[in-house]
Amino acid sequence: MGQKNSVFIATSLDGFIAGKNNELGWLSTFPEIDHIDTGFEGFTSQVDALLMGRNTFKIVEAFEGEWFYKKPVFVWSNSMKEVPDRLHDKVFLVKGTIHEVLDKVHSMGFQKLYIDGGKTIQTFLQEDLIDEMIITTIPVLLGSGIPLFGDLPKKLVFECIRSTRFLDKVVQNHFVRSR
Repeated sequence: MGQKNSVFIATSLDGFIAGKNNELGWLSTFPEIDHIDTGFEGFTSQVDALLMGRNTFKIVEAFEGEWFYKKPVFVWSNSMKEVPDRLHDKVFLVKGTIHEVLDKVHSMGFQKLYIDGGKTIQTFLQEDLIDEMIITTIPVLLGSGIPLFGDLPKKLVFECIRSTRFLDKVVQNHFVRSR
């Protein structure tokens, strides 16, 4: 089974994944989108585990209700010391360089990873370690916030293998890295 790093994320029309104070309310610009299948369940059924940064974990951990993810979640942080008790069997801390983190997660049998969080995704892209990105664009302009993309040491070429419109309002593009 080959290793694969995938992104499934929503952005604003101007490329932000969160507002300037980490706000996510704009994701509900079209609340009816929450009642249709945008492919998240199908996507997560094909990954072994999630790898996210500390900031993203802090945001999702604060959500009300039951823990959202059915797969193991690895939180990449060199500063976090522990996870909340209620998540001790669902969330695991990893630290070190990107390659040390991947070696650890892969050695535990997790090969197909869902990469989440702005800094984490940017770090993976800087190392050319993202194989596919499924990006859902919500047509709202935020003007500022946390960008999905950042500086890269070289150009990375992706091929768009699928575009889907939802409710005639939202577009989802599925990109695969051309290697």
